[in-house]
Amino acid sequence: MSGKDEKTRTETLGSPGSRKMSRATKRPRKNRGMPPPATFDIDTLPGSSNLTALEAAAVIRRTPGALEQWRRDPNHPLKWRYVDGRPLYRIDAVRDYLARCDKTAKPPQPHNARGDGRAARP
Repeated sequence: MSGKDEKTRTETLGSPGSRKMSRATKRPRKNRGMPPPATFDIDTLPGSSNLTALEAAAVIRRTPGALEQWRRDPNHPLKWRYVDGRPLYRIDAVRDYLARCDKTAKPPQPHNARGDGRAARP
C-alpha cells in the first residue's frame, strides 16, 4: 500500500500546526460598514411599504449596527417591527424620523462661540 500516488495522512488532512484555513471553511463576517446610498427614492414609495434594516440604513445614512443598537432602546424615535424574526421599518416611520431629525438639527457654531452668546476667552 505504499504506492507513489498515495499521500501520507498529514499531507491529506494538513498538519496539525497549520493555522491557515481555506476560504470555504471560514465563518462569513457581516459587513458592518456604511451601506451605499439608496438606489430608490423614498418619496415615491407608498407609506405602507417596508424596508429591511440594510435599506433603512442606506436611506438614513447610518450603519446597520447603529440601527441594531437603536432597536435595543424601545423609546427610540425610529420605529420598527419584527416580521418572521427580522426587523422591518415602515416608510412612514423612516420619513417621520428624517423629518424630526431635520427639525432638531442645530446650525453649526463657530469654533470660539459659546452657548450663552459670550465670546470665548483666548
